[in-house]
Amino acid sequence: MQTNKVAVIGAGLGGLSAAISLRAAGYDVAVFEKNERVGGKLNLMEIEGFSFDLGPSIFTLPHMFEQLFERAGKKMSDYVQLDPVTPHWRNFFEQREHIDLYQEQDLMKQELQKLPGDLEQHWSEFQSFLDYAREQYKIVDEGYFEQGLDNLWEFIKHYNLQLFSGKIDYKQSMAKSIEERISDPQMRLILEYFIKYVGSSALDAPGYMNLMPIIQFDYGLWYVRDGMYNLARGLEKLMLELGIQIHLNADVTQINKSGKTVTGITLADGTIQNFDIVVSNMEVIPCYEKLLGEPQAFIKNLEKFAPACSGIVLHLGTNKPFPQLAHHNFFYSKDQHKHFETVFHKKQLPQDPTLYVVAPTRTDPSKAPEGCDNIKILPHIPPLAEGSGITEQDYIELKERCIDKMERCGLTGLRESIIVEDLLTPIDIERMYNSNKGSIYGVVSDWGMNYGFKAPKTSTKYKNLYFTGGSTNPGGGMPMVVLSGQKCADRVIKRHPLR
Repeated sequence: MQTNKVAVIGAGLGGLSAAISLRAAGYDVAVFEKNERVGGKLNLMEIEGFSFDLGPSIFTLPHMFEQLFERAGKKMSDYVQLDPVTPHWRNFFEQREHIDLYQEQDLMKQELQKLPGDLEQHWSEFQSFLDYAREQYKIVDEGYFEQGLDNLWEFIKHYNLQLFSGKIDYKQSMAKSIEERISDPQMRLILEYFIKYVGSSALDAPGYMNLMPIIQFDYGLWYVRDGMYNLARGLEKLMLELGIQIHLNADVTQINKSGKTVTGITLADGTIQNFDIVVSNMEVIPCYEKLLGEPQAFIKNLEKFAPACSGIVLHLGTNKPFPQLAHHNFFYSKDQHKHFETVFHKKQLPQDPTLYVVAPTRTDPSKAPEGCDNIKILPHIPPLAEGSGITEQDYIELKERCIDKMERCGLTGLRESIIVEDLLTPIDIERMYNSNKGSIYGVVSDWGMNYGFKAPKTSTKYKNLYFTGGSTNPGGGMPMVVLSGQKCADRVIKRHPLR
């Protein structure tokens, strides 16, 4: 039997997933990662007793991860342990009472008592919205997710009558479909911001993206025991057991090619290695630009796969705890639609951003010294763009506005309590992960631009080049990129079977 040799460029979750899936199917796999550890944006930083998860902080859809381990004949629970997080989120509003999200129906109904007006109406609307969202999830899951659909034509061919009968909510935006079902302004804001999972705008994303609340309300929200980076450690352990070669501090600078075939890779030290198949976990557009040197006419055809938003990521260690915070928190803009317009249409920094705030010591006290708090703050902002006029000082001023907003929402004394601080900007994110213009979530979900699709996993130019990760279908977020890696491997296996 001939064992096809596969190079995987990048050890983000998509690359790890593809590598494990291909090795489990018998392929000879080597992973090349430019940084000193695996995980990609699932990264770790330790400072003076504080342990910060630099990237993803929310674990959802465990079954998509379990499927990856099952491909290798293993149980995920032997490598990664999960702990439930409750409440799922705490939602803060200026001069209003916070609202928690719970999976438990009785607790969720109690939270809706905080809204003005009739409780039974709010509860009925919420349940009706979840029924609608559940139907969207079911439809998208059985085709787009499970079958690994990769473009609009595959989507139309698979769904056909469901698409044209209106069962799939694609004609309206997320925000419009929420507005039709939910009357309370605060609940509208909360449900709109589930779009944060893919770094897009509820004004532009298609209505079927309202499936996202279901991943929490039906499948739970979790924390990886002892820190999110333990997921990367578990996957690395599995790869070593499977005999996958892992090359760290191995920066790939070129994908070598001959005609319509890629032949291997060149590393920063000049080393050339030949492979039968190349899988890029580097995002699609940067890969074609930087590793393949494609002409701008070719790159222009990919512009519809524009980068999702970036962010500043502020890590704070404080000398006292802030019990007002839950594990996951959102601090809402007074005008969220203006926030979306500013970031996604005008490409400017928001004056009053909606903030995602993580305080992991609620679940894992080891993440900060005793008597202290570990807080990560992430506002969505535009990706890098030539001529934007946004400077490093502008990012620092935005950071200060974020702290001001949290103090206005009840975290009095936050600024003066800071003893450890670290700030990542889009410039850092692009440098660290080769992401497209500092994007955090891959490709933007925008019906008018790309019908909500990401780039295909199969190269349109080279017969043995494939892609995985957040810039490919089904998109950003940990479960989606892990699924992307599995579906990428399936396409490789189908087109390049072992002989």
